[in-house]
Amino acid sequence: MSSHHIVREKQEPALLVLGMDNFDDELLGQLLEWSPTLIATPVVAEKLISNGIKIDLIITDEMDEDLQSDVKQLSVNGQTAALSALNYLINKGYPAVNIVTDEFNINEYLPFTSKINLVIFYDRQKIYAITPGFSKWKPAHEIITLLSVPEGLQITGLEKISQNTYKTAADGFFTMQFEGQNILIAEQL
Repeated sequence: MSSHHIVREKQEPALLVLGMDNFDDELLGQLLEWSPTLIATPVVAEKLISNGIKIDLIITDEMDEDLQSDVKQLSVNGQTAALSALNYLINKGYPAVNIVTDEFNINEYLPFTSKINLVIFYDRQKIYAITPGFSKWKPAHEIITLLSVPEGLQITGLEKISQNTYKTAADGFFTMQFEGQNILIAEQL
């Protein structure tokens, strides 16, 4: 049996890097392992390229005629880089994206939680959307923070620490049942 794997385009989540000032190089390496479509802003792209990392798409206000021909450019068209990239990925049929960012505005990402699978790495946190009835196994004493609070929230397997912050009571599954739209939660990295 061969150890080579064939990775089909869009099988792995795309990787959107908007900022990486406080991001671990080892984790970045893990996200790059399967050669995802890599999207970045011009400043971040410059850092990545200087480290020998190939960029597929640059999100920019100004088109650069001097870029390598294999690097595409996407105009932000008056939107933020995140909105432009997410709309692009959804229109191209990507099912998932990992986002590395130095700034996080929940209102920018919430509208996309039902359109694309988002995992956002921000401030040593892994942020992702969950649906009603979400369940996940975690070791004891792990911290879970609700970034958006839904109607009719019922939680099992977690102990409340403070407003919207919980810890796992024991090794095992925790479950969140609620009404309405997807919500965003955060785990500590």
